[in-house]
Amino acid sequence: MSKITNVLLVGVGGQGTILASKILTHVAMAQGYEVKMSEIHGMAQRGGSVVTQVRMGENVYSPVIEPGEADFIVAFEQLEAYRWAHFLKKDGVLIVNTQKIVPLTVLIGAQTYPKTILSDLKERVERYIELDGLKLASEAGNAKATNVVLMGVLSKYMNFPEDTWKNALEARIPAKLLELNKKAFALGVAEAK
Repeated sequence: MSKITNVLLVGVGGQGTILASKILTHVAMAQGYEVKMSEIHGMAQRGGSVVTQVRMGENVYSPVIEPGEADFIVAFEQLEAYRWAHFLKKDGVLIVNTQKIVPLTVLIGAQTYPKTILSDLKERVERYIELDGLKLASEAGNAKATNVVLMGVLSKYMNFPEDTWKNALEARIPAKLLELNKKAFALGVAEAK
């Protein structure tokens, strides 16, 4: 990877977006790349957006990804995928968890949740992967492992050895949750095939 690779992870507070970014950062650093990571928490603890930007390569000077420059977007929730899709490169990969987390404005009736998000994204994005990460995480033993399922999917599109991902999980996941998360990661890898 001589060029810089840009990965945008977008979700809602409580979905584990930042942990997923730290796993990815660990993997890239273990492969000898310079890595910059930026986090944006918009009312994250109240169900607001959480966005992390991870840039990796030989010489990375800024953690900021510009619109149209993301090689990968990993969206933990449909509406967040829709909000951030304009950051994806024309040949970039969009990975979308089909889960819906209804924002407060929809709950109070001020807005409606768009009904055609997934079909709109399929039409706009050439390299589009859609999955029910919540279901897969539940199969692994805990719905909170959705973030690790999504990292498993992402791993199939990046040139990093599988052992490096496993080492990152071991370094970032508490021991009591490690086996469950390894299973979640494997389910994500299988889903990406």
